[in-house]
Amino acid sequence: MPEITEQEFNQQRLQEVNEALDSGMFVYVRKLLQSLPAYDIALILESSTPKSRPVVWKLIDPDHQGEVLEELNEEVRKGILKSMRPEKVAEVAEGMDVDDVAEVLRTLPDSVYQEVVNSMDSQDRARVEKALSFEEDTAGGIMNIDTITIRPDVTVDVVLRYLRLKGELPVATDSFYVVDRDDRFIGAISLASIVTAQAETIISTLIDADIEAVPPEMPETDVAALFERYDWISAPVVDEDGRLLGRITIDDVIDIIREDAEHSMMSMAGLDDEADTFAPVLKSTQQRSVWLGVNLVTALLAVAVTSMFEDLFSQLAILAVLNTLVPSMGGVAGNQTLTLVIRGIALGHVGDSNARSLLYKELAVGFLNGIIWAVLIATVVAVWKQDIMLGGVIAFAMLMNLTAAGVAGVTIPLVLKRMNIDPALAGSVILTTITDVVGIFAFLGTAMLLLT
Repeated sequence: MPEITEQEFNQQRLQEVNEALDSGMFVYVRKLLQSLPAYDIALILESSTPKSRPVVWKLIDPDHQGEVLEELNEEVRKGILKSMRPEKVAEVAEGMDVDDVAEVLRTLPDSVYQEVVNSMDSQDRARVEKALSFEEDTAGGIMNIDTITIRPDVTVDVVLRYLRLKGELPVATDSFYVVDRDDRFIGAISLASIVTAQAETIISTLIDADIEAVPPEMPETDVAALFERYDWISAPVVDEDGRLLGRITIDDVIDIIREDAEHSMMSMAGLDDEADTFAPVLKSTQQRSVWLGVNLVTALLAVAVTSMFEDLFSQLAILAVLNTLVPSMGGVAGNQTLTLVIRGIALGHVGDSNARSLLYKELAVGFLNGIIWAVLIATVVAVWKQDIMLGGVIAFAMLMNLTAAGVAGVTIPLVLKRMNIDPALAGSVILTTITDVVGIFAFLGTAMLLLT
C-alpha cells in the first residue's frame, strides 16, 4: 500500500477534526489536539474556516496555546486575539519566548496592547518592553534573552554544578557567553568544550574570542545570511557598548527564511504574505482590488498603443490575430529574467559591482532567443500566409521584444531595489507593461511602415 504524503495526511486529519466537530465530539477533538505538536495545531487552525476556528481554539490545552500562537500567521493570529480578553492574552503569553510575545503584542491595537502589558507581572513586563524597544525586523526584535552567562574567572566545575542546579538549558543552546561584571561580552564557549574539559580548567582559557556578535539594529535578513554562511546554531546580540543583550537561535532564523520565501511568492501576485486563505470575502476582495486596479491601468496603456493602429487592423485583419503573440512571448521571457534577478538580489548574488555584467549577459540571452524564435515564427507565418514580408515583420518585432524583455528583467528589480520598493511586489506589473507596449508597438509600427 503506497505511503501517503505529509500534505495528504494533514488533509485527512483536518477532515477528521471537522467531522468530529460537526458530530459534537468535542472531547475527542480535545484529546486529538493534545497529542499534536504546536505546528500541526496551528496548521489545523489556518486550514479551518473562520466559523470553526474559535471552537478549535477553545479545545486547545491552555498550557499549549502560547506555543500555537507562535506558529500562526499574523492574520489568523489577529482573528484569535480579537476574541480573547487582555488578561487571558497575558496569561497565554507567560510561556512564550520574549521575541514571540513581542510579535504578538505588535499585532494588537494600542488600547488592548496596554491592557495586556498591565496584566503582566513586573518581570515579564520589563522583558517584553525591552524586546519591543527594537524594530520588528531587526536582530533586536527577534532575539531571546534566555541566555546563560558565565564569568571568565570561574572553573569548569563551578559551571557544571550551576548547570546541574539549574536543571535544564534554554532551547538550541550550543554555547555559553562569557561576560564581565558589567555584562560586557568577552566571547563564547561551546557546550562541547565545557563537557570535555577538566573540572579545574579556568573558563578564560576556553573562550573562543573569534565568535562574531550581532548588533541589535542589523536587519533580520542579514542575520539569516550570517547563519547560513557560518552554519551557526545561535549567535549573541551585543549593543554598541559591548553589553550582551540576548541571543538569536536557529529556529528564529528558519522562520525568517520561510517568511521571506512566502513574501516573495505572494508578492509576485500582489498579495500580502500573511494573507489568510479563508479570510472573509469582502476583506479578500479589498486586498486584491488594489493590484487589480494597478494592472488595469497598465493594461489600458497597452490598449492605448493598440488603438493607434485601428486603421491598420481594418486593412490587414491577420495583424489582429498575430498581435497577441509577440507581447506574450516577451512577457514569458521577461518574467524568467525577472525571477532570476529577484532571487539573486534576495540571496545577495546581485549588486552594484556585478549588475552591468548581468545586464550584458541577459541582453545577449534575449537577443539570441529573439533570433531563434524570430526565425521560427517568421517561417511559420510566411508559409501559413504565403507572405514573406509579414513573416519578416513579426520576426523583427519578436527580436526587439525578447531583447527588451531581457534588459527590462534585469533593470526593473535593480531600480526598484534602489528606490526601496519590493521588486517582487511591483516588478511583474511593470515588466508586463513594458513587454506589451514594446511588443505591440514594434509589431504594428513595423507593419504600418512595410505593409501599407
